[in-house]
Amino acid sequence: MRLRCAVLDDFQGVATESADWSVIAEQVEVVALREHLDGEEALAAALADYDIVVTLRERVPFPGSLIARLPRLKLLIASGMRNSVIDYAAAQAHGVTVCGTASSSTPPVELTWALLLGLARGIVQESNALRGNGPWQSTVGADLHGRRLGLLGLGKIGSRVARVGLAFGMRVSAWSRNLTEERAQEVGVERAGSMQELLSGSDFVSVHLALGDRTRGLVGAAELALMKPTAYLVNTSRAAIVDQDALLAALHEGRIAGAGVDVFDIEPLPAGHPMRTAPRLLATPHLGYVSHANYATYYGQAVENIQAYLAGAPVRRLP
Repeated sequence: MRLRCAVLDDFQGVATESADWSVIAEQVEVVALREHLDGEEALAAALADYDIVVTLRERVPFPGSLIARLPRLKLLIASGMRNSVIDYAAAQAHGVTVCGTASSSTPPVELTWALLLGLARGIVQESNALRGNGPWQSTVGADLHGRRLGLLGLGKIGSRVARVGLAFGMRVSAWSRNLTEERAQEVGVERAGSMQELLSGSDFVSVHLALGDRTRGLVGAAELALMKPTAYLVNTSRAAIVDQDALLAALHEGRIAGAGVDVFDIEPLPAGHPMRTAPRLLATPHLGYVSHANYATYYGQAVENIQAYLAGAPVRRLP
């Protein structure tokens, strides 16, 4: 009897096309679920008959209470090698092996610049006007050359965003609690003395921090108030780092020029959510990791993880 594998959140219907699943076809039946399962009750009911689950990023929590309700579950595969919404202790207690995959930092770097450039040059507004026979040239673009790019975080992604900014001729500053002068110099950027200094002095601010106790709600109403009214904020990192209500208020009141956001407190974003209609907001449905190459890695290595598990030698185990 074949094992059953559920692939969650295959919104585009490409999971089974992004890798060669045929190599496990004799042993595993793979079912890709295109609709998001929201809440523990829905997940417990839908996944009760599956032995393997492939979950995408950190969208679906797997707390101990859910794992306990999935008696057939034996292998849980997460995309990426870090996942904060899986209860690893509960998984171990219930005999569930948890594995991850590699994940490229390239797609979120590229999306960060897509959002920043889209904001700076009014791309969506101008394109919609042109296609709708609207006004010819209704915005004046914000220049990048010579302007200040402030980065909250200078890790793997932040440093690559910084190098693109430097290539545009921008002045680039960075801040995080653990950022050293040596690391800033290594990347070729200035180290801001404080987050407040970075926010108040930047024309564009981009968030590239990991979510944790010290960064949750880091940018709230008081921090947004420090930004110039002509400045833009971009967040492709984690939604909870920027207070969503405070950001909505700043956008509605015109206290910043605009924001580019790829991450949200609730995903998928419900119909009618205020982030869908906020002014001065360029929003995308968490596309930071969504690219052909990244999906090939996620699902290709998911297949490898299943093969290794079936062979009794699991690889890429988490945590």
